Amino acid sequence: MTGLVVKLIVTPIGIILASWIFPNVNFAYWFQPIVLGVSLAFIGVALEMALLRENTIWLSTLLDFIASAVIIYLGALYLFDTYVTFWGAVLTGALLAVTEIFQHYWLVNSKRVQKEPVG
Repeated sequence: MTGLVVKLIVTPIGIILASWIFPNVNFAYWFQPIVLGVSLAFIGVALEMALLRENTIWLSTLLDFIASAVIIYLGALYLFDTYVTFWGAVLTGALLAVTEIFQHYWLVNSKRVQKEPVG
């Protein structure tokens, strides 16, 4: 639950920051990066619940990066007057992946993730 709260705060802020930093990421309205960020937060938590273990931190981060880039790129196609290029989505996904590294280590080290094997 704490991981979800952190993601609900960090992910929209990361997308807003990316729209300020990268010229090829442009949202027309203030709520659009928040909608994408909240969507990514829930998808990220689902990915963490399915994959995140002590030995899969980097795999989980890589999959979060791929999911973020794809969802940002495709999600921007459905948002009115929003302009996000493929490389803008990749850079935004990379920015979010950097935040995910810290979140994943924190979740694993604080024992907020299940340790038993999946299967």
